[in-house]
Amino acid sequence: MAERIGLDAVRELMRRYLDEDGEKRSVSTEGSTLDEALRSAAVQLDCPVARIEYEVLEKGTIGVMGVGKKPWKINAYQSSEKKAIETKPQSEFELGIDIPTDVQAVQKDKDGAAYVRLAPEGALLKVVPPLGRGRKATERHAVDRLHARAVHDFSEDLVRQTIKAATGEWVAVGSFTPNPAADALLTVDIGAQDMEGSVMLTPPQPGGCDLSRDVIMAYLRNNKIVFGVLDEVVQGLEDNPVYKTPVLVAQGQRPQNGEDARIQYLFETDRSKLNIEEKNGKVDYKELHLVQNVVEGQVLAKKVAAKQGIAGRTVTGKMLPAKNGKDLPLPLGKNVHPGEDGLTIIADVNGEATYIGGKINVETVYTIAGNIDLKTGNQFFLGTIIINGNVEDGFSVKATGNIEIRGNVGKAELSAEGDIIIHQGIAGKSTGTVTAGKNIWAKFIENAIISAGENVIVTQSIINSEVTADRRIVCAGGKHAAIIGGRYRACEEINAKTIGSASGGAETILEVGSDPKTKSRQDELDAKLKIIAKQLDELDKNIATLIEMKRQRKTLSEEKEAVLEELSHRRDEAGSEADALKAEYDSLQNYLNNLKVKGKVSVSGRIYPGAKIVIRDIREEIKSEYKALTFYLENMMIKTTKYEEVEDESLKKGPPDAHKTD
Repeated sequence: MAERIGLDAVRELMRRYLDEDGEKRSVSTEGSTLDEALRSAAVQLDCPVARIEYEVLEKGTIGVMGVGKKPWKINAYQSSEKKAIETKPQSEFELGIDIPTDVQAVQKDKDGAAYVRLAPEGALLKVVPPLGRGRKATERHAVDRLHARAVHDFSEDLVRQTIKAATGEWVAVGSFTPNPAADALLTVDIGAQDMEGSVMLTPPQPGGCDLSRDVIMAYLRNNKIVFGVLDEVVQGLEDNPVYKTPVLVAQGQRPQNGEDARIQYLFETDRSKLNIEEKNGKVDYKELHLVQNVVEGQVLAKKVAAKQGIAGRTVTGKMLPAKNGKDLPLPLGKNVHPGEDGLTIIADVNGEATYIGGKINVETVYTIAGNIDLKTGNQFFLGTIIINGNVEDGFSVKATGNIEIRGNVGKAELSAEGDIIIHQGIAGKSTGTVTAGKNIWAKFIENAIISAGENVIVTQSIINSEVTADRRIVCAGGKHAAIIGGRYRACEEINAKTIGSASGGAETILEVGSDPKTKSRQDELDAKLKIIAKQLDELDKNIATLIEMKRQRKTLSEEKEAVLEELSHRRDEAGSEADALKAEYDSLQNYLNNLKVKGKVSVSGRIYPGAKIVIRDIREEIKSEYKALTFYLENMMIKTTKYEEVEDESLKKGPPDAHKTD
């Protein structure tokens, strides 16, 4: 239902809604489940989950056996609570606006009342109805009011009807002979700076009339009071006048200066407030979230524009100017730009949002002065990470750019979409993994799992590791540069100073000429096919036993029939799975057969007996010690020629600076 309220209330209502919207702070979070994403948002917004409102940016999926798994991504913000505002009475000098609003005045219980006013037209009675659970005015009450004003000649029927109707209108119920000389009087006083208007009423003498609302309003206009009249107060002076006491009947509106513009930051500018993550009620000290990653196009801050001032007005109608709020420039730093609306700051690139020197920046290179340990926690950065120390056991470092580590890497997890440059070495203790979208550079690699989208370049040694490179594996540069033990796969070339060991030891397998990722997938498929083949063989034996039993006995019990049906069903499922895996295996084999790459293994020093070379599908075990040879495939036979150096000159220059290799 619409309620008529004045302009002041409208302004207050609009100001409240704008303030609530401006105070909302949103964050973008993700998690393996929606609940996990909401808990992360609650931590960042520092409020209970129950107070979180959100919109789903991307629904997550659990995938199949971990394949195709996607996290839930949401944009979340803290819900606000509506605040009640008071609505001021509207005078006849103000313009009212009918609007539907959920800000209703709280209704209070109020008794009905009867009022008597003596006027030239006679003795007037007005009865107002009660509010809420208030009591109705009674006939006895009305009669007492009439007698109090010395009115005895009145119609009891009219009084009774007026009480029953309670319309709030004045009704002549009795006679009254007025004496104008004895009428009530009124004086008007305008307060300091014309911001208040008061009246003082003098009571009428016997035979005098009371002052009506219209008369009081005329007095105010004649005394130049034309704004801010308190209508309910004036009405109250008509119904139940107060004599010989100043009564405030008009109030001016003081000017309201506009609020200055301000910046609403959508990331935490105070790094001391960044939180440790809690999982299952336990604090995970490895997840410190000290980096606030942002993506290109993300809104980092919003400017709440300066507000215009609201002019004031005296009770005499004089306008009082107000100051508008001061504007302020957007705090634009590097790698950010203003939005089209001129009020938002948007990231130009992926990286870390920072607030330094009064400016918002997006840093594409994140530098860590010391080690990756409990002090720093795990690291994930949408850009390049430079670590001036070591990466300790059990920690992870992930970047969408490059990773450069000045020290060593232990049993850790490294992952970068660009290059990974390790100035010392990797001691993976059999489970440490290093994965790069481009190249991996290191002095040595021991007992680690390595994968590179392009090349793996090592200057000293690779020992007992599993290394995969889509192009080359190179271990050269030092006197003792050697590949000893482990499995090494490269599409184009493996080139080393020494391969294997004179004393034998762990098996060293070198595979070239095939796509390593495809070969790895083939190995997975082959292992699965062998497992399914055993399952099928077992199922076939059990099914054959039951069928033979049925043939001999002519029938089977219900229990055995159910078992036979279940085994047959499982056999069909396993057969279908085997067919699908075989089809994928054959498709990959066809792809490998059509590869143009030749593949070669080159050793500038010695290759020792026991090393195994695989070029495409042709295998050869080294029986004797050889020196300075290159192994290649010709007519489906592995042949040798004199040692051929690595053709790519860029691999001989050593690792570049991480921040220059994007």
